[in-house]
This record gives sequence, structure tokens and C-alpha cells, in this order.
Amino acid sequence: MAVPDDDDHHHLVFICTPAIGNLVPAVEFAVRLVNHDSRFFVTFLAIDIPGTPLVNAYTQSRFSLSLSQDIQFIHLPPLEPPSPNLYNSYIGYLSLLFESHKPNVKNSISHLQKLHNSSRIVGIFVDMFTTAFIDVANDLQIPSYLFFASPATFLSLMIHLSKMDHDRFNALILDSDAEFVLPSYVHSLTVNLLPPTLSTEDGLFWYAHHGRRYGETKGVVINTFAELEPHALRSLDEVPPVYAIGPVVDLGGPAQWQPSHGTHQSVVKWLDGQPEGSVVLLSFGSMGSLDKDQVREIAFGLERVGFRFVWAVRQPPKTKLEHPDDYSDLNDVLPEGFLTRTAGRGLVCGWVPQVTILSHGAIGGFVSHCGWNSILESLWLGVPIATWPVYAEQQMNAFEMVKELELAVELRLDYRKGSKLVTAEELETALRRLMDGREDVRSRVKQMGEKCRTVLVENGSSYRALNSLIDKLTAQIL
Repeated sequence: MAVPDDDDHHHLVFICTPAIGNLVPAVEFAVRLVNHDSRFFVTFLAIDIPGTPLVNAYTQSRFSLSLSQDIQFIHLPPLEPPSPNLYNSYIGYLSLLFESHKPNVKNSISHLQKLHNSSRIVGIFVDMFTTAFIDVANDLQIPSYLFFASPATFLSLMIHLSKMDHDRFNALILDSDAEFVLPSYVHSLTVNLLPPTLSTEDGLFWYAHHGRRYGETKGVVINTFAELEPHALRSLDEVPPVYAIGPVVDLGGPAQWQPSHGTHQSVVKWLDGQPEGSVVLLSFGSMGSLDKDQVREIAFGLERVGFRFVWAVRQPPKTKLEHPDDYSDLNDVLPEGFLTRTAGRGLVCGWVPQVTILSHGAIGGFVSHCGWNSILESLWLGVPIATWPVYAEQQMNAFEMVKELELAVELRLDYRKGSKLVTAEELETALRRLMDGREDVRSRVKQMGEKCRTVLVENGSSYRALNSLIDKLTAQIL
């Protein structure tokens, strides 16, 4: 695909972390941008990582298709991964990998400049972990911007960690019940709600490193909106300026790019036969998985409570650099006879396209890992959540949804790998509150779902923020 030979076209380059939670919203934001203003053209530079089949399926299918005549995708040449003795966390691995890709990125952007000199590159967008490429933008004298796919509360944490004394933080994090004050929250957090990787020196170093670099960009574009996170957004420093342009949601869902094995069609067909709002979805995201003992406890809880359900079960990855995968035989992990006893009122499956299932009228509740994309999808579709965080910043997200915004039902706030089991009784209690009680939460979720739409139309807060961003991107060439 060639950039149009038109002096009015403004070229943007995106370099994203190759993870579904980072990549998909960035692509959707780019689609929104070029649809909003036809002067823009976007190039994505894609970094491939072995052992990530879902990401690879996304890049191979969507990058080979024309999402828009004004968006193109270029795969960077593969590199040898960093040596294992150089990092102790996944974020460390990614950060070092991106550092090694700087020459590739610089060469690719330089080539784009020479190839399409009539369409000037007016901005390079990095994301929360690809800040190494700010150096490339500086070298090429191109303004850099941050696209942040997580909430304003997590952005605040990243920036806060970059300013904290690490010895003091390391002493604090030893006490899981210690209070942690963060300006983006009205209520104080406890240490056990912080991302698990911060308990390692490697993880803390890289979180602080990236948070420090955010301040070098010309602007921060964040996938949230003023009506959802008013306090958190107000708490952020305005240098660089913050543009809350969300919600950015992939409403088509992975059904449009994930190779179909017939699973989601069979789930949708089953849902078609269920009463409206009667089914609870249990799903833990593209990188979420639970061990066998916890899976069995969920099964017992679903039997106890008796609600209809769709449950996506995935096995833990074999190495820390791989993603979860589907079980080849669910009978290996479920209690004996469970599938027979629950036949007709529940489905157990592997990975399914979440938006497709969530948007079905039969779904009345969602047991979620509280990834930010999943939260925005549930709000957009008006489906209330019971919180079960697993990894990354999800404990913070769960706390925000339950305690700060009162938009979710608490199952657990501090669950993570190594936590004590969520018992069948706990799950039963939370599901009853989610499906039969807490009408106040359900009502607030519905109202927020309406706001998700109004902020995106003319004069809405996110519409105005997008226009302000466009003014910033184009001001230098007027």
C-alpha cells in the first residue's frame, strides 16, 4: 500500500507492544483517527514474538487486510531475543527486546520518509512499554506521543514510581497490608493491590524507567474518558498534555480475524436458546489462566449456584514467555462428571471471542480478570462485572471498579498467582450478588454504557479531546 501523494496527508507511525491488550486498542484508535480526519495516514511497525499464537493470528490476518485505505502494516525483521540472564521479568524481556529493535525502527522510518517525502511523518506513537523508540523519534526530529491502553489510575502509578525512592518502595512492598497513597485514587490502596511484578527489582526498575520517559513525549493519548475517571484524570500533571479519547473498543471482536474452529458459532447458537440476561460469562482474557485446583473449585461453585454459564478455561503457559492455550481435553482438569451434570445449562470451552459473547442478549453478568479492554467492553455493552483479577494492573482496576467507581461486584480484589483459592462458596455468593442482587450496580453500569456513546459524538468530551489532539498533530505543518 502506498501513501497518497498529497501534501495534505499527515503520516503517523505506531510501534506497539505485541500483546492483544496493547495492540488491538491502538489499531482501533488509528482507525478512528483516519475516519475522523481524512488527512491522516498511519503505518504500524509490527514486532513479532515467538510463543504468542493469538497475537500472531491477529497480525497475520489483520495486517494482511486493508482496515482502511489510510492504514498500512510493516513487519520488522526478527531479532535474537535477549539473553535470559539479562532480565527477571516479562516486562524486562520486552523492554530489552525493544531496545535491540531501535536500529530496525529507525531504518524503517527513514525509508518511509524517503519513499513518501510528500507525506510528512508528523508523529511517532509509542505505547506504555515501547518507550525505547522515543530515542528514534528524537534522532529523526519527529515528535513522539504515547498511546496508553490502560486506565488513568495505572498511568498515574507508572509516573509516581518514576519519582519514588526505590529503597523506600522496596521496604514498603514487603508489607502486603501497608497503605499506598496514589493521587489518582480517592481511597488509599494497599500494597497487595499493586502489580505483582513490582515485587521484583527488575520489574520495579522497568516500570519506573518507562514512567519517567512518558514525560519526554509531546502528548499522552489514553483509552479512557472524563466521565469514567474524572478524579484520576484531574490528578495527572498536564505536562505533557493528556488526551482522554476513549472508549476505544473493538466492537467487531476477534471473530473478524481469529481463525474459526466453530467454537464461537456453537456458543452463540447455544446462547440463542437461553432466556435474556440469564447467563454468566467467566473469562480471564488472552493471557489469563488458572491452575487445576482453582478450576475445580470454580466448577463446584457453578454447580452450587445453578446459574446458566459460559466458561472459557485455558491452561497455564509452559514457560514464562508463552501465552496460555486451550486444553486438549477438558476432562483432564474438570471434576469427574461435571460436564454431564451441567449439560444443558452451561458450556465449557477454550478461548472464545469475548465481545461476540458479551454482546449477546442472554449474557447477564461477567466474571472478569479486569483487564482494561474487558472493562470498557462490559461498560459499553451494559454487562456488570464480578472482579477476579489475575495479572498486570488488574488488581488496581478491580479496586477502582468496586471501591472508586462502584461499577462492579467484588469477588476478589487482590487475587494473583499464589493466592489462596477462591472457594466454591465465595464464587456462589458473588454470582448471586451479580445476577440476582446489586441492582444499583447494574443501573450505574447501564448509565455508564450510555455515556460511552455520548462522549464520542460531536461536543462529547472524547470527541473534543480527539480534535485537540489533531490540532496538536497538525499545528507544526500549518
